[in-house]
Amino acid sequence: MIGCTKLLCGQATVSDAIKHRGQEGDIPPQLLQFSATNRPLVVWNMTNRCNLKCLHCYINAEDRKYQDELSTEEAEAFIRDLAGMKVPVLLFSGGEPLLRKDIYQLGSLAAELGLRPVISTNGTLIDAAAAANIKAAGFQYVGISIDGGPETHDHFRSIPGAFEMALRGIRTCLDHGIKTGIRFTVNKYNQEDLPVIFDLIEKEGIPRFCMYHLVYAGRGAEMADMDTSIEEKEAILNYVCQKTLELAAKGIETEILTTDNHADGIYLLNKIKAENPERAAEVIQLLEMHGGCSAGTKFANVDPRGNVHPCQFWQDYTVGNVREKPFSEIWTSDDALMVKLREKQLHVTGSCGECQYKQLCGGCRIRARAVKGDLWAEDPACYLSAEERKSK
Repeated sequence: MIGCTKLLCGQATVSDAIKHRGQEGDIPPQLLQFSATNRPLVVWNMTNRCNLKCLHCYINAEDRKYQDELSTEEAEAFIRDLAGMKVPVLLFSGGEPLLRKDIYQLGSLAAELGLRPVISTNGTLIDAAAAANIKAAGFQYVGISIDGGPETHDHFRSIPGAFEMALRGIRTCLDHGIKTGIRFTVNKYNQEDLPVIFDLIEKEGIPRFCMYHLVYAGRGAEMADMDTSIEEKEAILNYVCQKTLELAAKGIETEILTTDNHADGIYLLNKIKAENPERAAEVIQLLEMHGGCSAGTKFANVDPRGNVHPCQFWQDYTVGNVREKPFSEIWTSDDALMVKLREKQLHVTGSCGECQYKQLCGGCRIRARAVKGDLWAEDPACYLSAEERKSK
């Protein structure tokens, strides 16, 4: 993730990041993106089942019972292993994670063992009782997906009224004192709704907004032609930067982030070089600590059947299965792809290989494979010009 608020507004410093590097205890959530630890943030798709059918779903989730998903006992063993490994975050995702009846039991176990449990949800199932259970279980954050205004959101979620149900979920979580944020996947058909989203953030007092770039996986593979253009991507980032600074100037404490296109970090760096050059050296250091795309490095995915993947969009490549071997052993194995991902700057080609900032970014390998047929080719979603890819 690229922390727009942290980098543009100077809310993260190298000294703060260094203070917590390599420590065994809790790393503050706001500094996780600059951590040097090889203990990854783990996204667990705990079920494929979902009550919606989103157009851009990366696992083709449906509202039906799936076979062979991890049992409660297997999930508990998995969580205990993660706790022993001291992973910084366990994100409960889906499908729709709230459809698993044992989510509160498993979240409570994770919290008791010192993990930082969080939820990624469509928000439609969160009423007062669910919010109370989420808080009691010890979940520290709930990310709720919003795709735009009511009409746009309902179209993408394929369910009339989905927007109002998701908004109810956000409000209910906030009313129960649960930190809650919006997840927004930008594409050609909802980019015009970004002002609606920022108005919602300000009006509802939402403390976190993460804008996801489209990754061509699952149903998203069919949506590659729905991605924004190179020109649109730059305009979108410029708008996000503008709103980040406006919110900060108003004293509104909202954290703005983007993810799945690490060219955003270089865009921010070049903006800071032009407007606040005295901060450029520190931002470069922070981006170096962040390390660009974190698939297979600071980030891991475990699917409902216990298969381990470099990231949640890489469902066709499995490193191992937690039923057969603990995650901690799988993660430290010498799997050939994982080794290359951890030194991606040595393998990327095309404009990614020529980029002066490849150690700070590295592009998205899934998009490269989907469009170029080559895992190590340039990221087709990079919107930086040849001049912007040169260090100055």
